[in-house]
Amino acid sequence: MTAAEFDVVVLGGGPGGYVAAIRAAQLGMKTCVADEQPLGGVCVNWGCIPSKALLKTAELYENIAHVAPSMGIQAKLEGLDWARVIKRSREVSEKNSSGVEFLTKRSKIHRSNGRFRISGDHEIEVFERKDPSKVIERIRGKHMIIATGSTNRSLPGVTVDRKRIITYMEAMSLDKQPKSLIIVGAGAIGCEFAYFYQAVGTAVTMIEVQPRILPIEDSESSKVVEASFRKMGMNVLTTTKVKSVEATANGVTVALEGQDKKLTADHCLIAIGFAANVENWGFEKTGVTLERGFIKVDPFFRTNIPGYYAIGDVIGSPQLAHTASHEGIVCLDAIAGKHPHPMEYTNNPSCTYCQPQVASVGYSEEKCKELNLDYKVGKFPFSASGKARAIGHTDGHVKLIFDRKYGQLLGAHIVGAEATEMIAELALARVLEATSETIYNTIHAHPTLTEAVMEAALAADGRAIHM
Repeated sequence: MTAAEFDVVVLGGGPGGYVAAIRAAQLGMKTCVADEQPLGGVCVNWGCIPSKALLKTAELYENIAHVAPSMGIQAKLEGLDWARVIKRSREVSEKNSSGVEFLTKRSKIHRSNGRFRISGDHEIEVFERKDPSKVIERIRGKHMIIATGSTNRSLPGVTVDRKRIITYMEAMSLDKQPKSLIIVGAGAIGCEFAYFYQAVGTAVTMIEVQPRILPIEDSESSKVVEASFRKMGMNVLTTTKVKSVEATANGVTVALEGQDKKLTADHCLIAIGFAANVENWGFEKTGVTLERGFIKVDPFFRTNIPGYYAIGDVIGSPQLAHTASHEGIVCLDAIAGKHPHPMEYTNNPSCTYCQPQVASVGYSEEKCKELNLDYKVGKFPFSASGKARAIGHTDGHVKLIFDRKYGQLLGAHIVGAEATEMIAELALARVLEATSETIYNTIHAHPTLTEAVMEAALAADGRAIHM
């Protein structure tokens, strides 16, 4: 079988891979994207998109139960149609994935649909999905872009059976709503699932080995979310290490270090992060260097082997969909000789979609202290926001950190309703090297939640109007 020749072959069709493929096609390159799964990767099929559909269900459910009565709305909740909740989430995911497939087809990108494996220098074999021993294509590429993503990490000695001890994939598609759920890990994924299940009536226990939940976010944001979770009735255990997780006939048993009492629940979700998906693809044949389990790249995503590149989760933190997409564009623009700016990861926003939402960009206050920066802080609570009061969501705040001498925005942290929508203004401010004065001299419409951004900037200079 003769190998088909391409300018660019993208190995993986997630948010990094398919975006890179589309950008390559825009640049006039003959392009192939190979993936045995529907395009969109974990993000579209099992992550970002379907989980947000579930979270919206939880938010609406909670609003009917707790916010609507204060607004004079008399509504009676009779529970959930669990099957319909899950079905809608899958429908949203499938529609997005089919949309990505359409975009690649429109861009005249060759779609190789099967499990691939490196078979030689700049060459892959693609296998029949139903018969993994049958080669259906051989493909060669001048530029090979590795975008194979990541896989769920597990605890040492814990076997994830995907029935009782589960990953995020099973947590999004359980046949029956559990009465109780233990979540190990309180990062973004752990907190999102904790909120979803607690809001719809599952008794959740969340366990985090660090002293606080959302440990990579600003500590004040973490405190707001933890207080909200506890108010919902969630059992939140921090500075707590899991010793063992065992599946039983009817559920799971979790033992904690230093404690005799064991926790029990219907299921245990392991949400402690992701490892690079680098095994069983034949990458060892390329000589590509790994560093701490991730593929090592330069600022333009070139590996140590000419003609091989890597983007997205497979190169390490931050493992975010929008990060991977931008890396793909920078990588292809560099290949095309367009001299793009390298990624500036401090301008990369981070979002957690529980309620209250959390969003940030740039440095946290803890990071500023670590770097010994001279900074000033402006903070404005949503409890002082007219719009927040009007919509019935006053938890949280906007916190902005500025360089004291020049006023440049160093970091932005929002916790509260619509935080993940509001962060874009501050990400742009970081890119433009905006100052506190630039932000508060920008007229913000009234009444809006984003007025809190203006007020926080004013507060940093001792000029807050509504606080």
